[in-house]
Amino acid sequence: MSQDFSLGTVEVALGPRERFEEFLQSRGKRITQQRRALVDEVFKRHDHFDADDLILHLSRVSSNRRVSRPTVYRTLVELVDAGLLRSMTLGGRTVYEHDYGYPQHDHLHCQKCNKLIEFHSDEVARIGEALAQEYQFRVTGHRLIFSGICADCRVQKRPTRKLDLV
Repeated sequence: MSQDFSLGTVEVALGPRERFEEFLQSRGKRITQQRRALVDEVFKRHDHFDADDLILHLSRVSSNRRVSRPTVYRTLVELVDAGLLRSMTLGGRTVYEHDYGYPQHDHLHCQKCNKLIEFHSDEVARIGEALAQEYQFRVTGHRLIFSGICADCRVQKRPTRKLDLV
């Protein structure tokens, strides 16, 4: 029985930058060039990242536009509050991923290399629906993270000395 765990797509009315600008305006906050640059960089590609990854990436791609570390941290919080990003803490580090315009999905987390693998499962959704019905609960979302060791880390050379096993 072959299963498709790939993620679909979600249609959205506004782009991430426009959605963020709308959010900031609703809070009476200014739309600065730094905030625009951050939103544009975050949504250019899809990957999981932490604040330090983003700061390093920005230093490489924008030599003429310097974005301060505090601005990055504040803007990431605002992007989460605006519903554009999701944050999760894995191995003591806060990791961000796209939420706006991205389908509900779950993760496999490698505890050795911190790789995150995204998947969608209809069975997980059915379990959530059944639980909601049983407990008369209105589900607005969920997050499921399976922790373990990825295939790449499992096939790495295993220690052969007894001292390495300690």
